[in-house]
Amino acid sequence: MTGSDIVEALSASQGITKADAKKYLDAVLGLIADAAAKGEEVSLNGFGKFRVRKSAAREGRNPQTGETMVIRASKRVGFTAAKALKDKVNG
Repeated sequence: MTGSDIVEALSASQGITKADAKKYLDAVLGLIADAAAKGEEVSLNGFGKFRVRKSAAREGRNPQTGETMVIRASKRVGFTAAKALKDKVNG
């Protein structure tokens, strides 16, 4: 399912225009991204949690040359599915 598919389904199920549905979807995703950028956890009841996780700096290898290199510390967004979502996926 793509963003366009979600917009179409949201539009049909809520009786709103596709333009409004896209605007609402973009707003929700923007809010989640803004919260993640601030390091905040986003918890959606019955769906799951988005949270920022830190990856420490580490040593790795360049796959093309085999040369040792330092991989910088970074942050990444992780998602943990809620029990309700897991149950729905698993039937």
